[in-house]
Amino acid sequence: MSQSADTRSSPPSTRPLVLSRRVSWFLLAFGVWSWIVWVTFVKNLWKDSSGLAFDGAGEPTGYFWVHLLLAIVSFLLGTAIGVLGLRGLRALRARPGE
Repeated sequence: MSQSADTRSSPPSTRPLVLSRRVSWFLLAFGVWSWIVWVTFVKNLWKDSSGLAFDGAGEPTGYFWVHLLLAIVSFLLGTAIGVLGLRGLRALRARPGE
């Protein structure tokens, strides 16, 4: 607790976060990669004939529902991460001198 009183009472920075071009491209690539991987996974899950995803009567099993939920969450996270990367690239393009 060696902080002085004036550093604890200083207002937080209000500058917006700026992502580097490299980080923005990485986030965008991750979002695209996530969609490629999980679309393939869902297609394979839907066509499963091993008995894991669907029972003998053709009804979805717990395995199917858990993995479908996992894919949906991954789609949402991949989309959010990709959008962050896209917004970072657009912000860099809009800044003068970049």
